[in-house]
Amino acid sequence: MKQIGLFKMRRLEALSNTIFGVAMTLLAYDLPKASRFTKAPAWMELVGAYAQPVIALMISFIVAGVFWLSHHRRLTFAPEGSRGEVFLNLIFLLSIVMLPVTNGLYGAYRLDSVVAVSYGFHLTVIASLNALLWALALRGRRNSELLAIAVFPVVALVLATVMAAVAPFVAQFMWCLAFGAPLAGWLAARRWPPRTN
Repeated sequence: MKQIGLFKMRRLEALSNTIFGVAMTLLAYDLPKASRFTKAPAWMELVGAYAQPVIALMISFIVAGVFWLSHHRRLTFAPEGSRGEVFLNLIFLLSIVMLPVTNGLYGAYRLDSVVAVSYGFHLTVIASLNALLWALALRGRRNSELLAIAVFPVVALVLATVMAAVAPFVAQFMWCLAFGAPLAGWLAARRWPPRTN
């Protein structure tokens, strides 16, 4: 039986495609321009100019891509939502819009603890909103695999953000722990298999 007052998520999905696409493209905006060099650069000049921004771009692009996939999977899993869920989705999309801002800072000052913690906090907010939206989508359904896939990045990013406060160099590798979410989901599904009626 169809509930009254639910919104179809198709329009939100179209909006999210645009937001993710623009945000992921804008990640490259802060890369150094060729005009920075007065003559053809040597290899070490290229590495010095591009290493930090490119590392930040790759991390942010992959993170955004993973959350784009999760967002679309969630909208397919729960094609209707309440007004509150739509509003929470918009806040989630706002956190994606802000990603080029923190990425630009992180690309310029990747090894600074204040910047690394700010970047990590932003990634943690994105992951937390995603996990909350998954919890709402799974309400009333037991699916330990999907819940673990949504919650694991939050835990990994909190740990990486704490590490960023004391060792920003190490934190840049710890962000990647969030990509272990599918493994966490697989382990959760084995430990707590879905009930069969």
